[in-house]
Amino acid sequence: MRNPAPAAVTAAAVVLIAAAVGGCSNEGGGTAPSRTQTPSATGPATATPAATVHARKDPLGTFLVDAQGRTLYLFEADRGRYSTCFGDCAKDWPPLTIPHGLPSAGAGVQEGLVGTFRRDGGRQITYNGHPLYYYAGDRRPGDVKGQNSDDHGAKWYVVAPNGHPITGPAPSPSGTHGGS
Repeated sequence: MRNPAPAAVTAAAVVLIAAAVGGCSNEGGGTAPSRTQTPSATGPATATPAATVHARKDPLGTFLVDAQGRTLYLFEADRGRYSTCFGDCAKDWPPLTIPHGLPSAGAGVQEGLVGTFRRDGGRQITYNGHPLYYYAGDRRPGDVKGQNSDDHGAKWYVVAPNGHPITGPAPSPSGTHGGS
């Protein structure tokens, strides 16, 4: 008579391997909704059901924002499409991230310029190869208090829909948005 234990162990191993493989996904993303991180008065918080980058027209120009209208920035110290902002820098300038998948381009944004790279177990969103960030000092949609800041070793700028930084100064505090 044969011992059924080896067959049971083999069957259990096959089930575990199938479950592990089934939980994997490709780089292209799936259909499950993802969330971006947005700053609040106390720091980053999870906010949106999908990561969509939009363009917003403002006295400063037309620049990138998230789905809630929060301003997105690039950091001049970043080289290539990878971030150099970690630790205290990432507390002041939280990266725009999604847990998996790909972000989408909203109104006024070029689909071919939106991308991601792996960061901290998720994906940081890029535009024209620039990693995108929020500024923790921006408290509400439309704030541009981080514009033209020289912080953590380099300048921070809002990003135009063509993928280049807008280097002008932020509107004065007496304008519709805060200045830096």
